[in-house]
Amino acid sequence: MRPAILIAPHAESQAFWKSPRQGRRRPSLSNRGVQVFPWKMNGQSGRRRSCWRAITAMSSGVLLMEQLEYNLLFRWFVGLSMDDPVWDVTVFTKNRERLLHGDIAEAFFQRVLELARAERLLSDEHFSVDGTLIQAWAGQKSFVRKGTTPPPPDDPGNPTVNFHGEKRSNATHASITDSDALLFKKAKGHEAKLSYLGHVLIENRHGLVVNSRLTQATGRAEWEAAWAMAKHIPGRRRATLGADKHYDDRDFVECLRTLNVTPHVAQKDITALDARTTRHSGYGVSQRFRKRVEEVFGWLKTVGLCRQTRYRGRERVGWMFTFAVAAYNLVRLRTLRAAAA
Repeated sequence: MRPAILIAPHAESQAFWKSPRQGRRRPSLSNRGVQVFPWKMNGQSGRRRSCWRAITAMSSGVLLMEQLEYNLLFRWFVGLSMDDPVWDVTVFTKNRERLLHGDIAEAFFQRVLELARAERLLSDEHFSVDGTLIQAWAGQKSFVRKGTTPPPPDDPGNPTVNFHGEKRSNATHASITDSDALLFKKAKGHEAKLSYLGHVLIENRHGLVVNSRLTQATGRAEWEAAWAMAKHIPGRRRATLGADKHYDDRDFVECLRTLNVTPHVAQKDITALDARTTRHSGYGVSQRFRKRVEEVFGWLKTVGLCRQTRYRGRERVGWMFTFAVAAYNLVRLRTLRAAAA
């Protein structure tokens, strides 16, 4: 996987070295641990550290830097020799800002897709889509009524908040920790949590992710994200899109057909599909293969650290979600290559 991470174009390195505030190239990053080897702190090393952190499920940059002190495998992956000093953790966080403003995650994701496309591993006809809940880095105690100032806490570390009997909704309340996170639950009877929604579009041949989105957690977000991703399906031939029952909505089905995409969604009791779609054998095949999207979510939440994000704000959470999806595709490519060998 390490050679694949080095394929990013030169434009990514140019974007990395630009200051997000000044829009100009900066010759150095910090005096802490990088002036000895300033050439090693570039866009490629930033991608390698972020990707390795996603693959190895490192919960923080501090733990990653601690491993780099003595773990030779970690040092080899990020491009450090045995004698090179390890970067300070603050340099890691500052570089994250440059990766964010340079849109490196999306460019890296597209380059990984180009690898898969060059090896003829992507299907351009059959796809599946789904969304998953990503818990925000904000607690219920931060969800307060809009336009009010909470009283001084009795305990700054764990204040006492009593919202028993209070009706709370996104229309009247907002989180003071992460204002982009919304109170949401995906199923009846489940606890509502401050969350985001992550969406992926996979191709059915090998289960590789070809598009992803992160949105606020609203009732129509999954339909809107699926429609937006379906618009970017390549090719002029009619494609199919498998999905679960939540996508069996008349407006969504009609929108897909205007895009030359056949909706292969699971049917509700009162369905928007008819025999024109369900009588074909391909509909049953799509219903079997659409479950592969759960494998993507399983990896993202257990290994990719996406069960609960450690970032605040939709832009940062979306950047890390895209990077984790790119890391999943790299792991999947490694598996496919090994199987073909």
